Amino acid sequence: MAEADPASSAVPLPRRRGIEFTLIVLAVLLSVYGYCAVGLAKDGNLPPGAAGYGAGLGVLALLAHIAVRLRAPCADPLLLPIGVLLNGLGLVLIYRLDLETPGDRAAPTQLVWSALGVTLFTVVVALLRDHRTLQRYAYVCVAAALALLILPIFFPAVNGARIWIRISGFSIQPGEFAKVLLAVFFAAYLAANRNALAYTGRRLWWFQLPTGRVLGPIVAVWLLNIGVLILERDLGTSLLFFGLFVVLLYVATGRTGWIAVGLVLASFGAVAVGWLEPHVHSRVEDWLHPFASIDAGQGPNQLAQSLFAFAAGGVLGTGLGLGHSILIGFATKSDFILATAGEELGFAGLSAIFLLYGLLVERGFRAGLALRDPFGRLLAVGLASIVALQVFVIAGGVTGLIPLTGMAMPFLAQGGSSVVTNWAIVALLIRVSDSARGQVDGGPAL
Repeated sequence: MAEADPASSAVPLPRRRGIEFTLIVLAVLLSVYGYCAVGLAKDGNLPPGAAGYGAGLGVLALLAHIAVRLRAPCADPLLLPIGVLLNGLGLVLIYRLDLETPGDRAAPTQLVWSALGVTLFTVVVALLRDHRTLQRYAYVCVAAALALLILPIFFPAVNGARIWIRISGFSIQPGEFAKVLLAVFFAAYLAANRNALAYTGRRLWWFQLPTGRVLGPIVAVWLLNIGVLILERDLGTSLLFFGLFVVLLYVATGRTGWIAVGLVLASFGAVAVGWLEPHVHSRVEDWLHPFASIDAGQGPNQLAQSLFAFAAGGVLGTGLGLGHSILIGFATKSDFILATAGEELGFAGLSAIFLLYGLLVERGFRAGLALRDPFGRLLAVGLASIVALQVFVIAGGVTGLIPLTGMAMPFLAQGGSSVVTNWAIVALLIRVSDSARGQVDGGPAL
């Protein structure tokens, strides 16, 4: 008897789109429940827009699910539900804070930006059939990223930083889009030169230095980005780009020495900028002495109010709609929205949010490690690292672990550019995970 062909007898892996749909429904229901809980806590009645909010979020999630089902059937089933739940929770928190500021309603605008983000997600999943296509446009991506980073220099500063483009009431933050473009460039360049970076050049003590011809271009691009960001006083994004650069360099070469060099350079840079730049120096002083303004009789500053909010939340929180984080001030819907989550959901709710972020990052790493092509592996690790670094920098700032940086919490905080960019990151991770699982399920080798 002839032996069966192993390829033809292999059992195909389940695509798990039903699991994804069930989790999306659960995510939408949890978001609607939070929306209703806010209304009941504030007024004792269900909010009048609960049905419309649930329908809007549900339609957006369903469109994204259909795109994944049709164009990326082997994708990880957890990525999209996590994005839907975090985005829905962000809308709930912004709506809850809107009730305290009747003249400044941000939730409707955030819902529009979320719709644009899901639209971009659908376009990326539908049109980008192979993530390796992006590798051809590495230098186009870096040129576009530099242009986006330079543009805000020509516009007025907002809260001490030149990171916004504001025209007739419309504003965007170009640096949010630039981080994805730079991740594509770093992944493409390091994938093409990983062997030269790891095994050529001179040895200095125990550290192998690559040749300047190989390392020079990418270092020049990184320094140019950092220089532009320092001019804009956007040190949070500078730290994010530096961390992304070091992580991908380590993953590409496998040399732990790059982590040590990165930490040393980051420490020297942070100390220098902290002393020389007044805007950054004031944030360092607030971090070192968060209650100094209280001692001086001037009342608590934003960081002190944030720490009070976390303390008031305790383990289980005060309940949605029952906190006082609005006392933080103008940044309560953006930089400090995590304080609202900490106060009203407590340590338990905050831990759940961090676990969602951790799971999103872990699934991104898992998809990258499953790929056989270096570019896809580095791209997935880079995109997941963007989320991880951003969450660490923001959470560390509002809890007093590190100085404040003024960045937006992914999906949660008010900010159209941020939510659109985060949906693009999820879309690219969906595409990479589909390729990774497709090659196991008898798909083409990558």
